[in-house]
Amino acid sequence: MYASREDIGYDFGDESKVRSKPIKPNPNIDGGWAWMIVLSSFLVHILIMGSQMALGILNMEWLEEFNQSRGLTAWVSSLSMGITLIVGPFIGLFISMCGCRTTAIIGGILNALGWILSAYASNVHYLFLTFGVTAGIGSGMVYLPAVVMVGQYFQKRRALAQGLSTTGTGFGAFLMTALLKYLCTEFGWRNAMFIQGAISLNLCVCGALMRPLSLKDRREKYVVRSDSDGNRAKAQSHSTETIKSNGVLGEEPEKKEEAANEEVLGSVQHIEIGGKSGSGRSMYGLRLLKTVSQLTVTVRKGFALWYSSYFGAASLFTNRVFVAFIIWALFAYSSFVIPFIHLPEIVKQYNLSRQDNVFPLTSIIAIVHIFGKVILGIISDLPCISTWNVFLMANFTLVTCILTLPLMQTYVGLAVVCALIGFSSGYFSLMPVVTEDLVGTKHLANAYGIIICANGISALFGPPFAGWIYDITQKYDFSFYIAGLLYMVGIIFLLIQPCIQKKQPSEKSTEEAQV
Repeated sequence: MYASREDIGYDFGDESKVRSKPIKPNPNIDGGWAWMIVLSSFLVHILIMGSQMALGILNMEWLEEFNQSRGLTAWVSSLSMGITLIVGPFIGLFISMCGCRTTAIIGGILNALGWILSAYASNVHYLFLTFGVTAGIGSGMVYLPAVVMVGQYFQKRRALAQGLSTTGTGFGAFLMTALLKYLCTEFGWRNAMFIQGAISLNLCVCGALMRPLSLKDRREKYVVRSDSDGNRAKAQSHSTETIKSNGVLGEEPEKKEEAANEEVLGSVQHIEIGGKSGSGRSMYGLRLLKTVSQLTVTVRKGFALWYSSYFGAASLFTNRVFVAFIIWALFAYSSFVIPFIHLPEIVKQYNLSRQDNVFPLTSIIAIVHIFGKVILGIISDLPCISTWNVFLMANFTLVTCILTLPLMQTYVGLAVVCALIGFSSGYFSLMPVVTEDLVGTKHLANAYGIIICANGISALFGPPFAGWIYDITQKYDFSFYIAGLLYMVGIIFLLIQPCIQKKQPSEKSTEEAQV
C-alpha cells in the first residue's frame, strides 16, 4: 500500500465527491494493456540506462583512440548520463503538448542518431555534442515517458509495476556490457556504435506501445473501488475535485481555458461550414486553418499546464514536501553512482584485485539491485505497509552503508556492504510512486522531471567531486564520508517537512477556536 498524501501532511477537501460516483473498474488499469506498458518501460531501461552503465567499455576505446586525459574523456559518459536526467523538466513540456507516445518516438530517433553520428567522431569534443548532448537528450525523451506511463496505468500495484520495469537497468548493465565488448572486439568501436544506434531504434517501438489512457479511463482510475480500500480514498479523484493542498492546481482555470479553446475551434468550424459553397482552394485554406488552430490549442494547453506547474501561483514549488524531495534528490543519486566509479580503484588499493576479478563488487551491487527493486515494490504494495515509510527506511540503510564502506578493508566485508547498497538502492522504483502521491498523476510528468533533473545534477558532479577529494587527501574515505553526510541532510529534510505540514493545520484550527 502506498502512503497517501494525508500520511505526509495533505488535506484533500470533500471526500464525499469521490464516494458518490459509481464504481467502474477498467480492465486496463492494473491489468490488460498495463502489463504491455511495463514491458515497454522494461525494454527502455535496458536500452538506455543499461547502455549508460556499460559505457566503461567505450571509454577505454576512446582513451586509446584520441589519447586525451582520463578526466576529459570521462566527461563524454558523464554528459550522456547527466543530460538524460537533467532535461527532465523540459521533457515534461513535450509530454504536456504531444503526449508520452509521440515524445518517446521522437526521443528514440534522436538517441539512435546520436549513436550513429558518434561513430564518425574525429575527437573527444565531437563526442560531447553527438553522444553527450544529442544521445543524452534523446534518452531523456524516452526515459521520462516510460516512467510516467507506468504510473498512469497502475493504481493498486504501482510499486510492484515500477519495480519490475526498472529492473531493466540491472539486466541491461549485463547485456549491454557483453554486447559492446563483443561488438568492439569483432568490428571495432566505430562500427559497434553504429550497430548500437540501429538497436536503439527499437526505442521507437517501445514508444509506440505507450498507448495513452482516454479521459474516461483516467477518471475511472481514481474511483474508490471498495469500502475495504477506504484508507486509500483520500489519495485519489484528482480529475473530479479541486485539490486544496499546497502545490496542486485547481480545475477552474483549466475549464476557462478549455472554454476559450472550444470557442476558437467553433468559430473556425462555423467559417468552414459557411464557406462550403466557395471554391476548392478556399476550402483547402479553411481546413489548413482548422488544423493550425487545433495544433495551436494543443500547444497552448500543454504550455499552460507546464508553466503553471513550475511558475504559477499554485506551482509545484509551493509544496514544501516536494521541495524537500528535490533537495534530497540533489544529494542522493551521487551516493549510488560514486561506488560504481571508484570501487575498482579502492579494490586495487586494498590488494583485492584477484578476488574482485572472480566476482566484481560492482556486479554484486547490480545483481542485488534487481532483487531490491522487486522486493521493495512488493512490500510497499502490502495493505498494512506505507510506501513512504519503506522509502525512508531504504534511504537510511543506504546512507549507513555509504558511511560504513570505507571501514571495510576485506573482500567479504566490502561484498556485504555492496550487497546492502544494491538492495537498499532498490528504492529507486518507489520514487515515481512517492512523487505521484505528493502531486497527483496529472502533474507526475512535470514533478518527476524535476526530481530526475536533480538526480542528473547529482550524477554529473558527484563522481568528479569524489575524485577531487581524493586528489587532496589521497584517500577515498573522505569522499564517502562527505557524500554520506550530504545524503543524510537530504533525508532530514524529508523527515522535517511532513511534520511541519501536519502541524500547521492543527495550529490554524486552534487559533480559529480561540477566536
